[in-house]
Amino acid sequence: MLLALFRAVALLPLPVLHMVGRVLGRLVYAFPGRYRQRLQANAAQAGYPDPAFARRAAAETGAMMMEMPKVWFRGAESLAKTVSDDFHVVEAALAENRGILFLTPHLGCFEITARYVAVARHVPVTVMFRPPRMAAFAPLLDTARNTSGLKAVPANMQGVREFVRALRRGTAVGLLPDQAPGEGDGVWAPFFGRMAYTMTLPGKLATQTQVAVIVVAGERLPKGRGWRVHFSRVPDPLPQDPQAQAALFNAAMEKVIRHVPHQYLWSYNRYKTPRGAPPIPPMPGPQASDKPSSSASPGAASHE
Repeated sequence: MLLALFRAVALLPLPVLHMVGRVLGRLVYAFPGRYRQRLQANAAQAGYPDPAFARRAAAETGAMMMEMPKVWFRGAESLAKTVSDDFHVVEAALAENRGILFLTPHLGCFEITARYVAVARHVPVTVMFRPPRMAAFAPLLDTARNTSGLKAVPANMQGVREFVRALRRGTAVGLLPDQAPGEGDGVWAPFFGRMAYTMTLPGKLATQTQVAVIVVAGERLPKGRGWRVHFSRVPDPLPQDPQAQAALFNAAMEKVIRHVPHQYLWSYNRYKTPRGAPPIPPMPGPQASDKPSSSASPGAASHE
């Protein structure tokens, strides 16, 4: 039933999906509660305290939810609307005969990024996802996320082993690193001017397999025109200290997020303290990315 419903939704034109999603996103935001409080607080922490920004970010979250069926079940149609101006970053890494670790923040349409690389650009990618909280969604997501050139593995030791094997073969893997990890799987590192418990898996994978690390994000284009995928390389060599690695990756994601900050998932509880995590240390010295720079303003004010 769910699969049929999602396939039916996917038939709607993308501009309609985005319009409906933005309306629903604003409606959800209109009700007082933890969701709205967290979105406002996290956006303000990053330097976006304007209530209008928070409302727009909520609208973009709705657009993100409504576009997912289109990306999952109308792949060719979605990829025909996807462009990139900097895929040469990936080509340069491939020319080095190294594996690639893609780090994808919850920004814009993060579901389109791996599909663009794997299907449109013919670079096989293994991606890691946490199982959905509702078991009924598991078969749907398994069908949606496994396609030609794209393989989804669970976020557990089995998935980590598959990641290591893929990287050692010189292929690409991808994960969403801006999620709070479980006990023992993270360190405290700055994220938008506040200490956030940050997963150490990306750093471990990168140093163990000596791969190229690339941040990738799928910007949602206005008026339902599709998406633009952005690639930016994390400079080599990486630091060996796990906390320094986490801080470096967080800073790289901040830079990408500031390009289109209203499309970031500010409602996620990024600053929670997992059970068993060590005490939160004080912030290190002033962070260059604590507040939005003037170059971020055009992205924040672009038209839908």
